[in-house]
This record gives sequence, C-alpha cells and structure tokens, in this order.
Amino acid sequence: MYNYEIVFLVYPDKTMYIENILNYYINFVNNKNGKIHRFEDWGLRYLSYSIKNMYKAHYILMNIEIDKVSIKEMEKNFLNNDSILRFIILKKKFTEINSSSMNKKISKLNFNLLIK
Repeated sequence: MYNYEIVFLVYPDKTMYIENILNYYINFVNNKNGKIHRFEDWGLRYLSYSIKNMYKAHYILMNIEIDKVSIKEMEKNFLNNDSILRFIILKKKFTEINSSSMNKKISKLNFNLLIK
C-alpha cells in the first residue's frame, strides 16, 4: 500500500452532483481495501487562470492509502469522467492526517464571518 495525495477539480455546473461524485470516490477507495486519511471539500473557488473557459471549480483534496493497481484504475476514471475538470495524483512518503493550510484558511474565514 502506498500513500497518495489527490486534488481534483469538478466543473462548476456539476456542483449539484458533488455529493454523488464524492460518494463514488470514497466507495471506490473503500472497495479496494484502501484507507482515507484526510478528506477536504474546499468548495467552489476561483481558478488562477481559465481552464476550458471556466473561471471557477469545486476543489476536493483526498489523502489515501491504496495499492498501485487501484490508483491506476482511479487515474483512468478521472480521465474518463466528464465531471472532472483537472486532477493531480502525488505519491507521498508518509501519511498526511493534519488539516491542510487551505482548509485552515477557509475555517478562519468562516469563523471571522460568524463573528461579524
């Protein structure tokens, strides 16, 4: 089993199906006897530059532990999925379980909005 960090972007017009998309990938990892160590939904955010004439995308981060064959299958699924705008899969040497810096920024922003 290897550790991977996956970030994928979902088309903004597919955000109504985001729960189904997330459930699919969570079930995929679980069915392949993998483990999800960190899962973050960053929500709809602006892109740094337009991709396929899109200026926003729904960002998802997953840190998983899974075998090589399954990650190749997942990569093929990302390529063939019409809802996925972009993705990146990085092999990690260790397991990430702490909250990401992006998630901390989002939490801090939400907290500040609640106070005002």
